[in-house]
Amino acid sequence: MSGIRHTIGDAIRGERRRRHWTLAELATRSSMSASALHGLEAGARGSLEVAVRAARALALEVRVEVVDPRQRPDLRQATDIVHAAMGELEVAHLRPHRFGVGVDEPYQHYQFAGRADVIAWDLERRALLHIENRTRFPDIQAVAGGFNAKRDHLADSVARRLGLRGFVSQTHVIVALWSAEVLHSIRLRPATFQALCPDTSGAFDSWWRGEPPGAGTSSSLVLLDPFATGRQRRTVSLDLALGPVRPRIRGYAEAARRLTGEA
Repeated sequence: MSGIRHTIGDAIRGERRRRHWTLAELATRSSMSASALHGLEAGARGSLEVAVRAARALALEVRVEVVDPRQRPDLRQATDIVHAAMGELEVAHLRPHRFGVGVDEPYQHYQFAGRADVIAWDLERRALLHIENRTRFPDIQAVAGGFNAKRDHLADSVARRLGLRGFVSQTHVIVALWSAEVLHSIRLRPATFQALCPDTSGAFDSWWRGEPPGAGTSSSLVLLDPFATGRQRRTVSLDLALGPVRPRIRGYAEAARRLTGEA
């Protein structure tokens, strides 16, 4: 249980610091003692009540899963083959342009930590491309939170690792599956997606052609058809997705069947 408790403590501490709250302030808001909260954040054993009350004060949700340790997870279900196929396609397209490319790239910025699906960089131009692949949008708020965190902190982390003073150009893009399922999500909440990804796909298109933009930061969304062939268009911008563009596939299930040869 100590490993689970430490994970909860990390989440509590991270959100508390993000809000710039002291332990004393969180103690007041959760009606708990500062010593109990300090122990929770440090990974000490404690009651579930402490974690729940602290989480509620921070507007976090605690989820507890009870499992039979004798049951092994089905790795076929745990692996997102559509997400993996999208990343494979992007890497295969970017590498011939002689960019540096990273997959599932970790980053750390003080209390913020995570992984980026695909990144590419051009050292000469000091340009960075960050791709967040999405096959569906079951929770747009969670997507926005993760994308915003990476947009704020990923570039500095990668620049330090590469020994750069920083990037002159940053291109952040959500690449979503070109499906009826995704189009429905986008058209249901157009203002949310436009606020999250307000820029055109021009910077991403430049990277795709092998010509990273020379300066500036952009955040955009494009739809990707991993099954496009010949002269078929492979991507479409958010503006076009909000228009009359038709889906290439029905949804995630159809894409998975096609990738496994079951379609």
